[in-house]
Amino acid sequence: MAKHIVKQSECIESIAFEKGFFWETVWNHAQNAELKQQRKDPNILQPGDEIFIPEKEVKQEDCATEQKHRFLKKGIPAMLCLRLLDNDEPRADESYTLEVDGEIFSGTTDAEGRVKHSIAPSAKQAKLIVGENKDQYTLDLGCLDPVTETVGVQARLNNLGFNCGEVDGMAGPETKTAICQFQRKYGLTESGEADSATRDKLVEVHGC
Repeated sequence: MAKHIVKQSECIESIAFEKGFFWETVWNHAQNAELKQQRKDPNILQPGDEIFIPEKEVKQEDCATEQKHRFLKKGIPAMLCLRLLDNDEPRADESYTLEVDGEIFSGTTDAEGRVKHSIAPSAKQAKLIVGENKDQYTLDLGCLDPVTETVGVQARLNNLGFNCGEVDGMAGPETKTAICQFQRKYGLTESGEADSATRDKLVEVHGC
């Protein structure tokens, strides 16, 4: 039994994969109940969070002797889900190429502008090229911080097109302006502060 200190770009899926567990085994362990209540989403952890890692248990299966038996190893892919918008309209039916840690996927966005692929839980970075103009996006996988942190607010605003500038954890003029723009668009009080109503709406609109 051990404690794992979360580093940037780690989530429950990547940590459990590294330790040889299904992510549910780690996330749902009683020793992690407090963190689970605090973070809500297993894919959004804060660097410095402590994760309890249980000891591995031997699983036994009853089988008849002198016979062949087949056992299937369960796969444990993670799922990368993106939605691409242009002026709030889905980028529907556009061809794309997605590279994840050297593995190449290709396809067409669906009617809602979505891209969805199974990837390795340990994947760290992806590059998406989409549309006739070959628009390129670099994705740092597992790097989204909780919305309770300023960096988490900034990252979500930037992803949604409300430019905060650098994601640096400093709630400066650019960040306050971006928050006001977001609040105005979604009918919230324009305070320039990431209050609970603004954070909740950010999570709703961003999807996590």
